Amino acid sequence: MLPRKKEIILSGKAKFSLGKITLQNPSHEIVKEFEEQIHSGRIVPVYHETEGISSKWLREKLKPLVDNWLDFFEEYMPEEILKGHNLMDYKSAVKNIHFPEDEITLKKARERLSFDELFLLQLKVLQKKWFWQHHGSLQEKSMEIKTDIIKDCIKKLPFELTNAQKRTLKEILEDMKRPFPMSRLIQGDVGSGKTIVAAMATLNAVKNGYQVAIMAPTEILAKQHYQTFLKTLSRYNLNIQFISGGTSKKQKEEILRQMKTGTVDIMIGTHALIQEDIGFRNLGLAIIDEQHRFGVKQREMLKSHGTPHLLSMTATPIPRTLAITVYGDQDLSIIDEMPKGRQEILTRIVPENKRMEAYRWIEGQVKQGRQTFIICPLIDESDVLEVKAVTTEYDFLSTNIFPNLKLSLLHGKLKQEEKDQIMSDFKENKINILVSTSVVEVGIDIPNATIMLIEGSERFGLSQLHQFRGRVGRGEHKSFCFLFTGPLSEEGKIRLKSMEQHSSGFKLAEIDLKLRGPGEIYGIRQSGIPDLKMASLTDSESIEKARKSAQTIIEKDPSLKTHDKLAAKITELADIYLND
Repeated sequence: MLPRKKEIILSGKAKFSLGKITLQNPSHEIVKEFEEQIHSGRIVPVYHETEGISSKWLREKLKPLVDNWLDFFEEYMPEEILKGHNLMDYKSAVKNIHFPEDEITLKKARERLSFDELFLLQLKVLQKKWFWQHHGSLQEKSMEIKTDIIKDCIKKLPFELTNAQKRTLKEILEDMKRPFPMSRLIQGDVGSGKTIVAAMATLNAVKNGYQVAIMAPTEILAKQHYQTFLKTLSRYNLNIQFISGGTSKKQKEEILRQMKTGTVDIMIGTHALIQEDIGFRNLGLAIIDEQHRFGVKQREMLKSHGTPHLLSMTATPIPRTLAITVYGDQDLSIIDEMPKGRQEILTRIVPENKRMEAYRWIEGQVKQGRQTFIICPLIDESDVLEVKAVTTEYDFLSTNIFPNLKLSLLHGKLKQEEKDQIMSDFKENKINILVSTSVVEVGIDIPNATIMLIEGSERFGLSQLHQFRGRVGRGEHKSFCFLFTGPLSEEGKIRLKSMEQHSSGFKLAEIDLKLRGPGEIYGIRQSGIPDLKMASLTDSESIEKARKSAQTIIEKDPSLKTHDKLAAKITELADIYLND
């Protein structure tokens, strides 16, 4: 392996042993005259490896490609952007990201390529927004603001709107006045009052003579919206209908007839709202709740009914940097203020040796009239994951821990009628403790429930834990969230400690983004979150820079007619980044 009279470079871990400096298991490279070193004596690239393919093997294959094929990497970035941000040219960036001359050129290469990723994403979403607005203007749905009706409805609410709710409602109504369709996302923490804002926007659309569609990801949540809208808008004599997978064929046919003839004012439902035979006579506003739960194509389908104004809502807090990257084709409204009377929920990690103590305390609270949620990660027993399955846990708790209390079991495999009955009984306090899977994550409002106990809490993301926690603390009584865990990694300890320390969902989402990455939290395939190679979705400064640059180009040349290389690039990357 090491021929005589050749100069070699050895690299390894230096160690002082038996009076000598030795190298532990060094790698070696023979110095060849007139040839650059690949594996040593320089900054060396390390690649993702798999069995049989090492970084060394990849370096040997990539070096000649980088040296000989760089001319094929055409510059596509406009000159003014390169100069404006002092960016390295594309060829040099590709070369120096693999085989940099020094630390400075490596940094410049990384900066250029990460800017490219963010810029191309922003260009794509802003172009999409431009086309959506200008295509929609062909079927103009400009709505005047029915100030008197809106004020009357707000006045009769049993509570006062927060400043954040008023600001968001104003932004929505101003959008609906414009001659092109709105595309806005409302972000608000659990219980911040997004639905009431949506109800006011809905009332305004109906009073302008339009129909409204509201789509939610689960039947429980869709039903709750239906009840909220019926209650909030009861005095306005509106035809409000509900449709889901569980709606009978006969009912469905009648509802579809009313939708197509325009006699339905407000249509609320699950993804049954986007089936092939669905049609509207005059859809003016489409509202999608928990939009990240629907695929890109599903969201597009609802938008296609005559290009209505589009309002999306999410109670899953998304850091602003991530929101403008992924949902950059929408304007952003943030409800960052909680209604008066919403109290902070005391959150505690419960060690295994305190489990029985926690159970006895819960029993005492139930005897005082309170109710409890117990969340388990899985429906069926799993030896592999070793987490408490909801069915086994329910049997154990009913028999051994709370034999004198009324327990019930809720999970996604139950029939809809059974789920509805259980939730109705829980709401009426006929059930003391509800043992459930994550089906209660969104859409359940039980003011008398004051305790949320989460088994295997280390298996959930912070945003999801925060959603669970938001199911309690909705009434007058002090509320609690207990996190039961298995063995915790260092990262797991940091994450769960964050739950104890922070009540803001936005703060928790930022922590989760840094610790776990966007794909882990929100599911890349469903929400179109890109798998970036260089850029970081926590780098707000770079994202703002990229967005401003993209905006400048779209304002002047939305079709990219004078930027053909950029147009080709975003077409090439659309499938990779945006699942379009």
